[in-house]
Amino acid sequence: MAILFDLDGTLVDSSLGIMSAFSYCFETLNLPIPSDSQLREFIGPPLETTFAAYFEKDDDINKAISLFREYYDTKGVYQSTLYSDVKETLDFLRAHHIPLFITTSKNEPMAYRMLEYLEINHYFTAIYGALPNRYRKSDVIAACLAEHKLATENTVILGDTIFDIFGGKDNSIKTIAASWGFGDRKTLEDSQPDDIIDSIESLKKVVDFN
Repeated sequence: MAILFDLDGTLVDSSLGIMSAFSYCFETLNLPIPSDSQLREFIGPPLETTFAAYFEKDDDINKAISLFREYYDTKGVYQSTLYSDVKETLDFLRAHHIPLFITTSKNEPMAYRMLEYLEINHYFTAIYGALPNRYRKSDVIAACLAEHKLATENTVILGDTIFDIFGGKDNSIKTIAASWGFGDRKTLEDSQPDDIIDSIESLKKVVDFN
């Protein structure tokens, strides 16, 4: 068994930094700043997907992404905290010799920086994030599976949005929804994950340790 973890909203409450970066981006572009509820909906999808709803030209999308990262790289990444019981659960899983991976839509270098800042990078065999040619969650997961030759029947992803669930389904792996993150529970249920849990500690009960 191998476990793939989403990052934002699953292991880490990064909402403050992400929402602040989006606000900075919209303000700098002289656009109306979305409400907090709208900004929260931007957490999870790739930046390319979010900004495509506002801009038609690739150059404008890339400029918005650049502004987002301008703020996030220097401030936002450090405005994050671990959810309760994350380290304890990772310790438990590592003690059972389960390979752990990160598969996130966050920019890959930023994912490395955040994990190092929160001092949990050492738990993971490898960290996969968004790159210019690989930003869809399905593609991030596929890269992890292929490069580490993980058997799909023995691999599970834990994530808090439908992008994690659909990304897992696209790659024929088991999916577990995290209800405590940024995704709406009803929407998560409608995406039909294999399991849905209400705390990361509950992962111990739904993972096969054989």
